[in-house]
Amino acid sequence: MPSDAVLYQAAALCLTYPGDDFRARLPLLREAAPQLREFVDHAAVTPAPELAAHYVQVFDFGNRHSLYLSRWPDGDTRRRGMSPARFQDVYRAAGLEFTGEELPDFLPSVLELAARTGGIRLLTEHRDALEQLRSRLTGFGTPYASVLDAVCATLPSAGTHA
Repeated sequence: MPSDAVLYQAAALCLTYPGDDFRARLPLLREAAPQLREFVDHAAVTPAPELAAHYVQVFDFGNRHSLYLSRWPDGDTRRRGMSPARFQDVYRAAGLEFTGEELPDFLPSVLELAARTGGIRLLTEHRDALEQLRSRLTGFGTPYASVLDAVCATLPSAGTHA
């Protein structure tokens, strides 16, 4: 298991909708992944309804901050229809069957895959998308940017292979 597995799992939790059990996980997230402290501290002091509304504002309105990795290079083109199938193939090759409610290119799902298998292939292949998302979140002024900062810091530089 890679040394970044705990960070990837914690980042996946931070990037999913902050439901009822999210607040209960914050102390564990703070301890397990100190790289996410900025976001976790923000989430801990933000009232639950406000945190949920912010998540929706950041991720659910349009594609500007899409958590679907294939949307970045493919947009809403016909080619994007093939991308989730390719992601699905990577899950199967790792011995996992993707059964999530989201599409297989959903960033939290990809982070969970990396945490469980140690394989960061999908993350490195979509490094440009992650960097674009990180830049846009930073420009938007949301604490979610610090989660992308932490994830991107673990990946090889552009042009190197994992």
